Amino acid sequence: MRVSNATVRRRIFIALVFGILLFMALISRLGYLQIFEGQWLQEEANKLWTRNINFEAKRGIIKDRHGDDLVENTTVPSVIAVPAQVTTPEETAAKLAVILEESEEKIYKAITTRTMQIRVPGGRKISEEKAEQIQKMMLPGIMVADDSKRFYPNGTLLAQVLGFTGIDNQGLTGLEKMYDKLLQGTSGYVSFPTDAGGRAMPGHAEKYVAPVNGMDMYLTIDKQIQTFLEREMDQAMVAYQPDDILAVAMNPKTGEILGMASRPTYHPEKYQEYAPDIFNRNLPIWKTYEPGSTFKIVTLAAALQEGVVDLKESFYDPGHITVAGVPLRCWKRQGHGSETMLEVVENSCNPGFVTMGQRLGKERLFQYITDFGFGKKTGVDLIGESNGILFKMSQVGPVELGTTSFGQGVSVTPIQQMAAVSAAINGGKLMKPYSAKEWRDSVTHDVVGRTEPVEIRKVISEETSKKVRESLESVVARGTGHNAYIEGYRVGGKTGTAQKSVNGRYLSNEYIVSFIGFAPADDPQILVYVAVDNPKAQAFGGTIAAPVVKNILESSLPYLGVTKRPSTIQREIAYGDVKFVEIPNLVNMTMKEITNSYYTMPLEVSGKGKYVIKQSPAPGVKVEEGSKIRVYLGDKMAD
Repeated sequence: MRVSNATVRRRIFIALVFGILLFMALISRLGYLQIFEGQWLQEEANKLWTRNINFEAKRGIIKDRHGDDLVENTTVPSVIAVPAQVTTPEETAAKLAVILEESEEKIYKAITTRTMQIRVPGGRKISEEKAEQIQKMMLPGIMVADDSKRFYPNGTLLAQVLGFTGIDNQGLTGLEKMYDKLLQGTSGYVSFPTDAGGRAMPGHAEKYVAPVNGMDMYLTIDKQIQTFLEREMDQAMVAYQPDDILAVAMNPKTGEILGMASRPTYHPEKYQEYAPDIFNRNLPIWKTYEPGSTFKIVTLAAALQEGVVDLKESFYDPGHITVAGVPLRCWKRQGHGSETMLEVVENSCNPGFVTMGQRLGKERLFQYITDFGFGKKTGVDLIGESNGILFKMSQVGPVELGTTSFGQGVSVTPIQQMAAVSAAINGGKLMKPYSAKEWRDSVTHDVVGRTEPVEIRKVISEETSKKVRESLESVVARGTGHNAYIEGYRVGGKTGTAQKSVNGRYLSNEYIVSFIGFAPADDPQILVYVAVDNPKAQAFGGTIAAPVVKNILESSLPYLGVTKRPSTIQREIAYGDVKFVEIPNLVNMTMKEITNSYYTMPLEVSGKGKYVIKQSPAPGVKVEEGSKIRVYLGDKMAD
């Protein structure tokens, strides 16, 4: 059949229009891809024909407040494979599997991957012995390169606070996790084009991006005070064999944590060898329990602030106080008899504190408890902080008001108590505790960030705070805290003995004993809290925890530059106490004069002559009664 010219022309026209439309569609699509998708397509193409060799950034160093290293980096060997250069992958995988104690199949899969470079499974951060074995085999495509891992030069010191890192130097617990992003830095890399086999293409430029090392972190922690803290805890662990011990030291004026530790402890580089309960729980911020009598500091501060108690007023303690038909007993069963309210504080008299709570009423007392920071987190920059538990106001009846007044029925954390007592003695300011002081550039060492003290609120007045300090100093000099007394220093503090409870039931003969102490009492520079859980000994805060705090303070105060002063409250001697006497000046006296002066301390005489020319200890030093004094004789008087 013959086709007309008109039909041909029409078909040509239709084909032309269709072709133009198709061309325009292709042009539009190409334009869209070029303009809107061009960058993404270019990036995807680069991934196909480029390879990267990554360079880890060095993790920031963690230092104490004076710049002493607490966490460092150290070089360790790692095994790297260049798959394109591995000539016998089966044999290579078999040999590596024996040394690295890893699956042969897993290694084979890695070293046959189409990539420029890969870390061999099981070859991360290996021992020097294994690295040497692999190097001696001289396997094609297999090399040993330097890697880095965290090094803790002080062993277990500050372990739960510092935490540790994983195989990729990522923070897993403690400060290592809390500030992981700042410590970790940014990895660098070399990028270059490769062929289909993953081999570098010659004649093409490489792109190098340098790694940015992590920031160095300076803590508020003082390594020396931390050492004092942990030394005393270790000795207490041996002496009392408790379930655990925790301790915190803080600057009460700023909220800076000077020391923090838990026992049992662990070594951060060997954390796999310990139970998770040990390395995951930083007891001073995680543990909650009834505080016992250390909580009475809050009741005292509230009562003094509201003017419902006068420390000079009289009070009679028969050994209990009946509230809503329930007898609330004093720790001293026979009672303290007639005493002043100051002596109520000194004696830690439960009925006296119940009376303070009753005078305040539940609304005012619990408002102060809340204002002092209990019932919610302090916001300390450490992982794992607990809230603690307070009664709901609807649950507070006369008995709950009474027990709360002396620290029973509420659950608190040690860090809450530290913050609250700091406010009670520092002039009334509730400060936010913190542990990270400064951030510095790891190369220039310039300060790039600093944490300043944060005042949360004003809780009591300076005048009230002064009364609290004086009362707590009297507790140490004349009351239940006498085992924390330090000759020449004004020490304040409070004991705590709390029966342990599990699922709402008190355990028989299991206690958490504690002591919180500070010095100097008129200008506190350091506050220390120690709690001992279930000691295998007579369980009282004054007999177990107070001496531990005393030893920490006795070491820390001279270190902090706090000098001894004679203006202290004279300590009352209790039964069993060691009596101290002052050494007289015996220099230039004759032995006859010493005998005639009725000097009774035993002497150890060295040398010959008429006069004492030197003595040890020196005049004015206070020593235990009965201590031996050495005197040196000579023919002439000393100058």
